[in-house]
Amino acid sequence: MWLHKLKNTNVVLASKSPRRAELLKGLGLEFAICTAEVQEIIDNTLSHGAIAESIAMQKVQAVQKQLQEPVLIIGGDTIVCNGEHIYGKPHNREEAVSMLQHLSGNTHSVISSICISYNGKFYTAHDTAYIHFMPLQAEDIAYYVDNYRPYDKAGAYGIQEWIGMRAIDRIEGSFYTVMGFPTHLLCNMIEQIL
Repeated sequence: MWLHKLKNTNVVLASKSPRRAELLKGLGLEFAICTAEVQEIIDNTLSHGAIAESIAMQKVQAVQKQLQEPVLIIGGDTIVCNGEHIYGKPHNREEAVSMLQHLSGNTHSVISSICISYNGKFYTAHDTAYIHFMPLQAEDIAYYVDNYRPYDKAGAYGIQEWIGMRAIDRIEGSFYTVMGFPTHLLCNMIEQIL
């Protein structure tokens, strides 16, 4: 079992996300959290999946520079795409409302990536899920943004929150990918790396 392979390995989560920490705990992993400020550099010549992987790697590299001892570092990133447009985290209420207006009544993709650093090597992968959003009224959007303040969420929403219950008609792909961490992918990556 892949969990046994981590028994004598120090694991670090390179993320401030409470959702990623919750999911790692749910998998039975013991880990420390270490974060670093990263100015996310987006290379628009890359595919959307490669962009998400690149940002996850930037986060892991920044944390790796802070650590002296050899550890296994896990990082991730999530982007929301509506056509060619990429939505990260909204900076303010106006941006959050605008993002949700654009997603309303449309199908968008959520791409969540993972980067693992171990023994001097980096391993990256991503998973994509497709979300079918029902049309939202302005009052729905205002209620959600004002009560849930989704400023730390790509695309300005959390699937596990009120808006997910209200707006999501169906999902093609993993719920956990939409939540921000494709746990099935993480387990497979650890199995192959160790």
